[in-house]
Amino acid sequence: MRVHAPPPPERIVCLTEETVETLYLLGEQDRIIGVSGYAVRPPQVRREKPRVSAFTSADLPRILALAPDLVLTFSDLQAGIVADLVRAGIAVHAFNQRDVAGIMAMIRTLGVLVDARERAETLATSYEVRLARVADLVRGRPRPRVYFEEWDEPLISGIGWVSELVRIAGGDDIFPELARQAAAKHRIVTPDAVVAAAPEVILASWCGKKVVPSSIASRAGWANLPAVAQGRIHEIKSPLILQPGPAALTDGLDAILSALGHPPVPSSPTLPILG
Repeated sequence: MRVHAPPPPERIVCLTEETVETLYLLGEQDRIIGVSGYAVRPPQVRREKPRVSAFTSADLPRILALAPDLVLTFSDLQAGIVADLVRAGIAVHAFNQRDVAGIMAMIRTLGVLVDARERAETLATSYEVRLARVADLVRGRPRPRVYFEEWDEPLISGIGWVSELVRIAGGDDIFPELARQAAAKHRIVTPDAVVAAAPEVILASWCGKKVVPSSIASRAGWANLPAVAQGRIHEIKSPLILQPGPAALTDGLDAILSALGHPPVPSSPTLPILG
């Protein structure tokens, strides 16, 4: 007996922004019927798609009213939402990527889910090629010590994919062992630990609020840090770096390169550009 594969989902709700961006890049945006309120890439998503969730909360009645045949979620922080959707009879795919390899796997898996396997492979491969080009171009150059601050109260250091991108861009994360910790509470650091590591560059991305470099520079005991003394405190906008998807691999990486004093690396001609 021949078993026919089910058709790909036609009505998808995305509860985090990286799957939204990926579907647009794959040319599959017409399948999206609802998005996270944090979705801003590409810009037209804000006017084209209804917003149905924050990050740790969602408007379940509104999602159900949209009659999705698939909801895409991310991480254990959305586990409660997933449970509610499953109990309501909705199909859910929960991604949990925490590093660059995981981002590539997410792109490829999403391509399979929407029957766009070849385009997804092309997209993921184009990112892998560019990352390799960046790593080659910075090889042999001085590698500054980098402190990435994901939050300021308490201090939280960068997660896995952020630490990897810092390394690819030619820097050395001062807390690489913490980057392997998925939960933010396990990446809390003390001001004294930062001082002891003496970072030469500080990158900060505070989700939901603007980074104030002067407040970082004025912390007790931080005036003599190389990064502070040399004025090398840089904000990276959270939509560019704190979502594990295409934005981090493109504009997020470019922002890190710029902060480390490297010229931008042109994209491959086959790399899709969102505008």
